Amino acid sequence: MNVKGMVIVLAVIFCATIVQGFPMFKWGRCLCIGPGVKAVKVADIEKATIIYPSNNCNKIEVIITLKAHKGQRCLNPKSKQANIIIKKIKRMNFLKYQDV
Repeated sequence: MNVKGMVIVLAVIFCATIVQGFPMFKWGRCLCIGPGVKAVKVADIEKATIIYPSNNCNKIEVIITLKAHKGQRCLNPKSKQANIIIKKIKRMNFLKYQDV
């Protein structure tokens, strides 16, 4: 391989490593688009999941799975109901790892 070919190969590898570090989407890959709903009927909640900020998404996401295969809803993390759910999940996780 000649010098010109080697320079082209190194340039392509260099460009590929730089492009790999750039975020693909402007706002990351958040699961919730928009602010989310303010409240959900408590009787319809099957499971609640909190996703904390990471490299992919820079905001807290509260995802509610509804009963009876009604899907999932994103709860506004600043709403009163979301704050209650976040506190309960944190308390449950704290108690789960306590030595009793």
